[in-house]
Amino acid sequence: MYKPLKNQTIITLALNLPGPLAAKRFVDLGATVIKVEPPQGDPFEQYCPAWYADVNQGQERKILDVKSVAGQAQLDELLASASLLLTAQRPAALERLGLGWDQLHVKFPQLNHLAVVGYPPPNDHHAGHDLTYQAALGLVSPPNVPKTLVADLAGAERAAIEGLSLLMGSMAGEKGRQVLVALSDAADYMAQPLTYGLTSNEAILSGVLPEYTVYETLDGWVAVAALEPHFRAQFKKQLGLQSLNKEHVAKKIGQKNTADWVRWANNYDIPLVEVKEQ
Repeated sequence: MYKPLKNQTIITLALNLPGPLAAKRFVDLGATVIKVEPPQGDPFEQYCPAWYADVNQGQERKILDVKSVAGQAQLDELLASASLLLTAQRPAALERLGLGWDQLHVKFPQLNHLAVVGYPPPNDHHAGHDLTYQAALGLVSPPNVPKTLVADLAGAERAAIEGLSLLMGSMAGEKGRQVLVALSDAADYMAQPLTYGLTSNEAILSGVLPEYTVYETLDGWVAVAALEPHFRAQFKKQLGLQSLNKEHVAKKIGQKNTADWVRWANNYDIPLVEVKEQ
């Protein structure tokens, strides 16, 4: 695999998930990533040890108390030879650590700063989390909570792209720059299908179409996504129906086991899979 960042050093103070996921991308691209963790460690290691180990694999781990004079001096030594600082703290917290952008840029003019924040200015001091970003956009259906972390994962990918852009600038001789990646913006980006009405109630991707929904089988559920005309025509033909409506399709699907329908769909090139239940 091509390693375009093999001569780049990245220092990361980012804990939990979005920042370390972005850092993992930099590791994959060949960068030397040094992760600075506080004496109490990264909380994510307690929440999910297996994922923590996977996400942080390949990063050099250093334990520093950056709130102390000695810790700040050690961090400065690391930053002096780095191309990028990755953080996931709110701006006020960084200012208290002497890591505000104005301070950083004067001390380390070559250093880029990639800041993962919850909200963009002027609300970058507001507290937030993946659940709150999604809920504010209508992506949560109470009383259930989402089964994936949309803002965190999308934010990590956006941070990786922005970080790569900053590093490319450095390699082209530019001075250090700062870029903020707001997780609320990442959630908003992922909410576009709802925003534009594709997945809202009674819209075409809401489950109202007989060719794009879920059906109960004899022993479980299947999801069918025969949306395009050729898939829809094949779905109707192989079901032996004169016309598609949810009631008739549901009756057919309910007559066989899930595995039978999956085999049937594979034979006729129909996008249908088993709904995996946790």
